[in-house]
Amino acid sequence: MISLTEDKAMLGYELYDSYPNIACFVTTRMGGFSKDDAYSTFNCSPFSGDDEVAVQRNQLKLCNSLPQQPEVLIIPHQVHGTVVRCLKSDFMDLDANSRQLLLEGVDALITNVEGYCICVSTADCVPVVLYDRKKAVVGVVHAGWRGTVAGILAETLHQMNVSFGTQGEDVLACIGPSISCTSFEVGQEVYDAFFRQGYPMERISFFNEQTGKYHLDLWEANRMALIDFGVPDVQIQLAGICTFARHEEFFSARRLGILSGRILSGIMLNKTLK
Repeated sequence: MISLTEDKAMLGYELYDSYPNIACFVTTRMGGFSKDDAYSTFNCSPFSGDDEVAVQRNQLKLCNSLPQQPEVLIIPHQVHGTVVRCLKSDFMDLDANSRQLLLEGVDALITNVEGYCICVSTADCVPVVLYDRKKAVVGVVHAGWRGTVAGILAETLHQMNVSFGTQGEDVLACIGPSISCTSFEVGQEVYDAFFRQGYPMERISFFNEQTGKYHLDLWEANRMALIDFGVPDVQIQLAGICTFARHEEFFSARRLGILSGRILSGIMLNKTLK
């Protein structure tokens, strides 16, 4: 990944370097205004218990750091489900309460509207960013283990196909900073949930003889969903950053607890200059 700001508050993906019509970012813990240790310092999520003013200041910094100012920063209230919301141009015609209702219980967003900066917030869960370079459609996915086993990424790609005609060969996908297989120790019930869904466990898990625990590879599980949709392997970038191991740079709920900051992963179609 590459740094988008001098203070390393925002990172970007090399895969999207040659596409100036989009802006894509991942935030870190650095360069923000949140004071509490669990949120310090660049927490942009309004749903994690942080001071509201600090979050607003962080969001303003984020928007001002992008090459083009977003019309709106859109962050859903995630619930580890599989609801995908397609945002149309009339979204901003709604009042604030109606917009928030549409974003309640949503774990993935897709849109073809320029200026809509769509985001997901994570702290160990897997953020996946999608760009259909042919249809000019973007998507973001929050894929924790529950969402991954339930097929949230496959559902998002399906909705992109239904709504916009997206084909796998046209998708560029990035799997962002999140917990690695080495760090993601799980109980038998989580292992069994993936096994029941038919995942090839030899590819996405291993058993640690010393601890008596399974480990799961959410990166590979989500990469497989992309491949299954027809996304070429060369059009998939894996950040390869473990949030649990690098918790001083990235928020990790397993390290800090649920009441802590979140990484924001976002993508936007830049407005066409006229």
